[in-house]
Amino acid sequence: MEAVLTSNKEKNYASLIHLSAMTKYFIPFGNYILPIILWGSKKDSSKFIDYSGKQVMNFQLSMLLYSILLLVISIPTLLFSIFSNVSFNEIENDNFLIEKLSTGNITGIVVIALVAVGLFCLMKIAEFFLIIYGAIKTSEGEYFKYPLTINFLK
Repeated sequence: MEAVLTSNKEKNYASLIHLSAMTKYFIPFGNYILPIILWGSKKDSSKFIDYSGKQVMNFQLSMLLYSILLLVISIPTLLFSIFSNVSFNEIENDNFLIEKLSTGNITGIVVIALVAVGLFCLMKIAEFFLIIYGAIKTSEGEYFKYPLTINFLK
């Protein structure tokens, strides 16, 4: 987007809000708690800080939603793939055989697992670099909008 006439203090504070999402690597739910605290304390004093805080929170909430959707799709499919090869009668009669889960029967499981893990890893790597990129652009005074972000907060 375009550069804005803001003070260095506002630019630095907005960049700090972006970088505060990295606290998730040290503090559970730190990527939500610290940005909310930082954003909430200064959102009324600057439109630039308010915009940056909303973008960070929208991005973090979008990443959470995408992760949950990935789990909701992959786990039931994985369980269906396993239990479609083994009947419940065999499990009840203690007749569960590992041989039924041979490579010919678990290809769907492997594909789903690899796709789910691959998408999740790509998403987390992209999230890491986008947070840094957002902080850099914000420190230059630009309104930065994360890609593929759902606007929960407007």
